[in-house]
Amino acid sequence: MSTTQSERLRELLEPLVTSQGLDLEEITVDSVGRKRVLRVVVDSDTGADLDQIADVSRALSAKLDETDAMGEGEYTLEVGTPGAERLLTEHRHYVRAVDRLVKFQLAEGGELVARILKVDDEGLDLEVPGVKGRKATSRRLDFPEIDKARVQVEFSRKDSKNEKEEEA
Repeated sequence: MSTTQSERLRELLEPLVTSQGLDLEEITVDSVGRKRVLRVVVDSDTGADLDQIADVSRALSAKLDETDAMGEGEYTLEVGTPGAERLLTEHRHYVRAVDRLVKFQLAEGGELVARILKVDDEGLDLEVPGVKGRKATSRRLDFPEIDKARVQVEFSRKDSKNEKEEEA
């Protein structure tokens, strides 16, 4: 997808997504043979439920039908959320990932897996899990130190809210 088409689509669709209480995270157009697929990724601080996805999908479809932003050919519109192992690229992504385990690729080289405890304008306060029975440690990571960051899926972590309720 050309930058101009991407910019035109963003300008056209972002106000609709925002009016639904969501953030427009990504737009891609993929071509497979003669078929084209327009993928729109949306999210919010509280996540997006299926009803919100359906509402925004209908609004985007109607807007695209009344313009020529996608040209004359047929295309499929897919609207969804970033998924469980999302890449963190914006400040708001880090805020939404508080209490989540994240794998960091560090600008200086190397990797770090840690839980985000707090986010501010300069960086993150992290909890680095202990290894082989050792206690977890705290670490500060400033945004310029981060090359890439991706949320990790945790299958065995107990929900800390449930643990507190069980203790009471």
